[in-house]
Formats: sequence, structure tokens, C-alpha cells
Amino acid sequence: QVQLGESGGGLVQAGGSLRVSCTASGRTFSNYHMGWFRQAPGKEREFVAAISTSGGTLYYADSVKGRFIISRDNAKNTVYLQMNSLKPEDTAVYYCAASRVRTYSQVYSQDSSYTYWGQGTQVTVAS
Repeated sequence: QVQLGESGGGLVQAGGSLRVSCTASGRTFSNYHMGWFRQAPGKEREFVAAISTSGGTLYYADSVKGRFIISRDNAKNTVYLQMNSLKPEDTAVYYCAASRVRTYSQVYSQDSSYTYWGQGTQVTVAS
């Protein structure tokens, strides 16, 4: 079992920045690929960003590429999502998730690839 807990959400003005964090406990964090997803009211959950176990490979949704940065610190069992140039359409509940699928490079954007999920943190971007 892996327990995930997000933090750092809040209210920010459009154009501003925010960093959300996800801390893991339980099994060895460095064995898991990590992803960030988000879900806005009335919409389906969507992929935002992902990072491989070592942090050497990063993936981003087109909608956040160039604005968001995913990173991880395996010594702290934490994955981060730095969000810059925020837009009102970035408003959502942000979830982190952990995966150990072997074909991660092919399925990182699919929420079914992830076994463990956090409870989510709300990010609201005011216009």
C-alpha cells in the first residue's frame, strides 16, 4: 500500500504561480512512477503531468506544457507540480497518483495505469 497526500492548493490570481506537493508513505516511493491529474467541476478527470521513477523522464499535457513543471525528491518521498502563468481554466481539484506499470512510457496519461491516488487539493485561479 502507498498512501498519498496532496498539499499546497489554494486561490491565486490569473498569471500567478502555485506549487502543489504530494507526499507518499508506505512502500518505496522511488519504485513508483508518479502522475498529476486534475478534475474540474462537471468535467472528466484529465492528465496533467507525469514523471518516471528516477525523475529522468517527464511528460506533460499540451495544455500545460511550458507552464507547469513536475519534479520529485525521492529522499523526501515527494512529488511536486510547479504551476506558472496560471489561467482560470486551470481551476480544478489536483490529484497525484502512483504507478508501477512496466509500459509506463506508453500509458502514463491513462488514469487506469495508476494504482494509488491521493485525496486531491483544490486549485482555484481567479480572473
